[in-house]
Order: sequence, then structure tokens, then C-alpha cells
Amino acid sequence: MWGSFMNEKIIGRQKEMRQLQKCMNANHAQLIIVYGRRRVGKTFLINNFFNGRFDFKVAGSYSQTKEIQLKNFITELNLQSKQKMKVPENWTDAFFCLREYLDTLPKTEKHVVFFDEMPWFDTPRSDFLPAFEYFWNNWGSAQDDLVCLVCGSATAWLVDNIAKNKGGLYNRQTCRLYLEPFTLNETEQYLNANGFEWSHYQIVENYMIMGGIPYYLSLLDNTISFEANIDNMFFRKRALLWDEFEHLYATLFNNSEQYLKVVEALSYKKMGLTRKEISQITKLPPNGVLTKILENLVNSEFVRSYQFFGNKKQDMLYQLSDYFTLFYYKFLKNNSGKDERFWSNSIDNPSVKAWEGFTFEQVCKDHIQQIKKKLGISGILTEVSSWFAKSTEGNDEAEGAQIDMLIDRRDKVINICEMKFSANEYEIDKDYEKKLINKIECFRKKTSSKKALHLTMITTYGIKRNAHSGRVQSEVTMDDLFGEG
Repeated sequence: MWGSFMNEKIIGRQKEMRQLQKCMNANHAQLIIVYGRRRVGKTFLINNFFNGRFDFKVAGSYSQTKEIQLKNFITELNLQSKQKMKVPENWTDAFFCLREYLDTLPKTEKHVVFFDEMPWFDTPRSDFLPAFEYFWNNWGSAQDDLVCLVCGSATAWLVDNIAKNKGGLYNRQTCRLYLEPFTLNETEQYLNANGFEWSHYQIVENYMIMGGIPYYLSLLDNTISFEANIDNMFFRKRALLWDEFEHLYATLFNNSEQYLKVVEALSYKKMGLTRKEISQITKLPPNGVLTKILENLVNSEFVRSYQFFGNKKQDMLYQLSDYFTLFYYKFLKNNSGKDERFWSNSIDNPSVKAWEGFTFEQVCKDHIQQIKKKLGISGILTEVSSWFAKSTEGNDEAEGAQIDMLIDRRDKVINICEMKFSANEYEIDKDYEKKLINKIECFRKKTSSKKALHLTMITTYGIKRNAHSGRVQSEVTMDDLFGEG
């Protein structure tokens, strides 16, 4: 049994490291899939967990030919095996070379093989996947000392070809690790570890732009202000991430133009769109191709799918949930080179305030476990959804209403959540109180719900007590979102 590999350099990822440790301690061959959004830290986790102790490691190259991929493969194999093997003509021969090398290693200890960015090896007509299947099924899976990690940002490829493979790799993986972006808690840990002294408010502002992506956080400079950092990363000439969006989707999805049509359509609709609406806006036929695009976007966590309260699955709503993509369409797409200090000059910009309000709602949805914990309902089965009703012209009783987040609880209570991002305590005035009353009554009437309806306010610094705040039955503040899930 191997000793502990747990690495103190790694922020968060405790669950993932425990799973990797379990695989290292297993007494049979391991095929481990590690996937997640580009820049989320997959390679960093694996490199640091294993401390560079690989018997063979190779990375696929984006948009390179089979010949170049094979040359890179055998070059790495020669370096690590101290041999001088010729470049193989095909992937079947390449994996036989790897097998011959691994067969020379002692059987008394574990041997770790790491294929980074595996989807990029699978170039058109390369036959990479059948060769890997043969390697694993006919030899690798029988080697009790072998741990094989396959990793990549192209989540769709890994899910379709490894995790849900219907052929030779069917049900062969022993562990699947999906790496999610940092939570607010983990983001704070990372920033503190790197010398940042930011308030929770500033961390949330940063999260609404970068979404807890470790690579983006690594580009921040702790010697300048938060606003100057955003200008440096996005708005100045040749900024650090000036071409990030261009590469983000292209490197993850084939036919990325179709994916961009979908995410752009979603970027203009706060509540999200149904599959039918997406088809109408993008002109993409409502067939299996669109279904697969939506499935891949959801699996890659660029898009959130959720139910409209009371509706069946076919009425699923799709909402753009990737913070960087939202930020790009709101501020970057049409701003190139216009103002290199745009963010520093936009503190009171109305469009920034509106964006903050909407994006804070996304932050809350991504921290639903922390919200449930504060409300004391962590152990209660819940469903999270949204709801709206269109107003009927000339009929005050049927006035429209929109609820961005409902927590429907098994204990016969529904939390109607209102989310507000502000620099101070949020003050409910007479008009907003009337709006809240209308929302609750409209929801009760339209849905005929018999459950108790509790108004929950989720704000940065809490609710200012006044004559109009008495209807609030529970509160969650920004600090609560920083708790552990």
C-alpha cells in the first residue's frame, strides 16, 4: 500500500485527493478519468498530487496531425524509458511500445501513466481510440500495479468516448473525477495564500467575473487594486486574457461556431431559454445535434439546466452560467481598445450595476448548499427552480411576476428567494414591499400551491430594518456564502 500523497500546496480538492488516494491503495488496475472546464486546474491537481512521480506522462497537442502526435508520444517515451525507439506508424504500435516499456518495470510497486489532454490525440482518422481500447482491455486492465489517468478539458469527448463508451471501454473506468471551479470559500483560501487582503465584497466582485477559475486567479497581482487588476487582465491593449474567449470554445468543441450561437443567444436572456426558443433564435434545427450541443454545454458547466416550477422536463430552461462568458458578452465583445481603464472608470456605471445584480443571482445559485445550511435545511430534500407569470393587459389581479430562485422543500415550505447585491445594507422601500407582496400572491394564485411561502432575502450586508422589512422571514448574507458546503 502506498503512503499518503496528500499535498498541502493544493487549495481545496480534498474530496478529489481522497478518491485518488483510494485508487492508489487499490489492489487492481485503475483507469481514472479527470475532466472539467478549461483552466480549472486538472493538470495542476494531478501533477502536485503525484508530485511528478509518473512512469510515463504525455500531453496531446491541440490541432496537430497524427504524425506529430505520434512523434511527441515516442519522444516522451524514449526520454522516460531511456530507450531509442523509432516513431511508430500508428497508435496500435505506439501502445505496444508503451506496453513493452511498462513490462520492464518491477511488479512490486504501483506504476502511474498520465495522458494529459487525451481528446487532442484523437485526430480525424487517427484510430487513436480503438488503439487505446485494445491496450487497456487486452493488457492494462489485468495489471494490478497499473494506474492510468486520462485527463482533458474537452468534457464531451471524455464523457462520450471513455465514461459512456459503448464499445471496448464500456464500464471500464474505475474512478471519475469532475473538477469544479473554486467555491467562494476556496477562492478566499487561494487569495489569502497568495498575499491578497481583499474583503468578502471584493472577492464576490472578482468571482462574478472569473467564477473561481484557478488559472484566472493566478494572473492577479496583489500589489495593485482590484479594479486595476481587472483592467490589466481584460481591457488594456494586449491584456492578459485578451484572446481567452477566442480559444476557450474552439479548443473544447468541434463546430464551436454552433456552440457560440447558443451561448450568445443565452447571454441576452437572463432567465434562460427553452430548447425550442434556442432553436428559433439561433436557426439551429431542433434535432439531435442541438440536443447534443446543449448536453455538452451543460456537462462542461457553461450552461445550467433547470426546471421552471411546476413544468415537466421537456420545458427545461437553459441559462448561461459561465461567469467569464457572461462578462465577455456584457463588456468585452464590443469594447476592444476603447478604454484601457474601463473597469476603474465604471464604478457607478448603470450597466455595471445591472450586471452585478444579475450575476450575484448566479453566485447564489452556485452556492445553494451554503444557503441551505444557513436556513437550517441541509438535511431536507429540496428542488431549486425559477418561475414567472406574464401580466394580462388590463387585469391588475393577474399582474406579472418573476421569481429567480425557489427552494421547494419536502417539509411543505417553499423559500421564495430575492437576491440583491449592494454596497450597504439593502433597504426595502414601500414600492419594493408592494412588489414582493405581489410576487408571493401571484405565485400562490397561479400555481395553487398549498405550501407555506417564506420570503428569503439573500444580500451582501443584510436588510436594513424599517417599516417595510417585516415580511422577510429569513435572511442569508454574503458572509454565509463563504461557508463550507
